[in-house]
Amino acid sequence: MPIQKQLNKGKVPVKIFTNDVDSQALTQLGNISQLPFIHHHIAAMPDVHLGKGATVGSVIPTKGAIIPAAVGVDIGCGMNAVRLSLKAHDLPDSLRRVRSAIESKVPVGFNMHERTKVKASTLKAMDKPLDVILDKHPGLTKMMRNFHRAWGRQLATLGGGNHFIELCLDENDDVWIMLHSGSRGIGNVMGRYFINLAKKDMGNQLGHLPDKDLAYFTEGAQHFDDYVEAVSWAQDYALINRREMMRLVVDALQDYLPPFVTTKEAINCHHNYVQKETHYGAEVYVTRKGAIRAGHEELGIIPGSMGAKSFIVRGKGSKVSFCSCSHGAGRKMSRAQAKREFNRFDLESMTEGVECRKDKGVVDEIPAAYKDIDKVMQDQHDLVEVVHTLKQVVCVKG
Repeated sequence: MPIQKQLNKGKVPVKIFTNDVDSQALTQLGNISQLPFIHHHIAAMPDVHLGKGATVGSVIPTKGAIIPAAVGVDIGCGMNAVRLSLKAHDLPDSLRRVRSAIESKVPVGFNMHERTKVKASTLKAMDKPLDVILDKHPGLTKMMRNFHRAWGRQLATLGGGNHFIELCLDENDDVWIMLHSGSRGIGNVMGRYFINLAKKDMGNQLGHLPDKDLAYFTEGAQHFDDYVEAVSWAQDYALINRREMMRLVVDALQDYLPPFVTTKEAINCHHNYVQKETHYGAEVYVTRKGAIRAGHEELGIIPGSMGAKSFIVRGKGSKVSFCSCSHGAGRKMSRAQAKREFNRFDLESMTEGVECRKDKGVVDEIPAAYKDIDKVMQDQHDLVEVVHTLKQVVCVKG
C-alpha cells in the first residue's frame, strides 16, 4: 500500500507506511521533523514504534549533521541468513540436540568466548583503527570492563533481548540459518559515549531542541568526524560479528545433520546504521533506525517474532521510502507490559512446534508482544517483493 498517514507539523513532512502507529511514536516523529537539517521528508516504516532517542522504524535523511541517538546504541545491528543444501526431511525428528549444539558454540546473553574465535588477521585489521579512536577518546575504555580483551572475545556472540539464531524452512522445504545481532558491548559503549558527547557539545543550544535525545553533531564541529569514524568501525564490527557467528553455527550443525554446504544466497544487512547516499538530488546521511535498505533488486531479511513467519525480500527501490523497508514486525507493547500480560504457558502455546526456550526469562519476546507480520508485509508491498517465506523450527535466544 502507499503512504497511509502524513504528519505536516514540522519543517518537513513525515510519510508513514501504516495506520498502526501509536501517539507516542507520532510525537517522536514530529519532534525529529522539526530539526533544521532534515532533507525532504522522514519515512516511517510499517513496523514503526516508540524508541529510545528516536523512533524505531524511521528513515531519517540529514544534510551536514548526524543524530547519534537516532543511530542508537546497538550500532550496526542487523540480520544474516544463508540457505543450506538440505531439505526438511534431512532434519532429525527431535531438534533439541541441534539447539544445544548451537548454544554450546555461540555464547548468548552476557556471556562471551573464553578466548577469541576469529582469525588473528581479522582482529589486527580492526585493532589499528580502534586504537586511533581510543587515542582521541580514552574515556571509552572506562565504560566496559576489561575493554581491550572483551571486544575481541565478544566477536561471534549473540547477546540478549530480541537477538536470535534460527533454523528455518522455506516454502520449498529448504533449510535456512538466520540470525540477528549487532555490535555487542563495544557498540553499546560507543553509542552511549557519543550520545552524551553530542549533548555536552551542544551546550546551551540543547535546550532549544524538542527532545534532548536529539542532540546532534554537525559537519565541521569538533567531534563530527570522530563519531563518523567510530560508528563506521562499530558497523563493520557488527557485520563481522554476524559473519563469524554464522560460521560457528554452520560448524555446530555439521555434527548433527547430514553433510551440507551453504548456497550463494547469503545476506548480511544492517538495520541500525548511518551511511551516505543520494536522494532527491542531494548527498545526505541516511540513518535507518530499525529499517533495512531495499534498493532495486537488493536482497534483505525481515524477521517476524518467535513462532511467526520471516521473509527474504527483494527491494523495489522506492524513492519515497529512501529505498528502505521495515526491519521486522515491530513491537506493539513494551517488554514490561508483555511480562505483565503473559506467562510461560502463553509462550509455550504461541511457540508450539518450535524448539526454543519457553521459560519466563523470554516471555517479553512472546509473539503477541509484536505486530502482525502479515499486516506489516501487506503495508509495504510497494517497497519489497517476497522471495522466500521462512518458518522457524529452532530458535536460540539469550
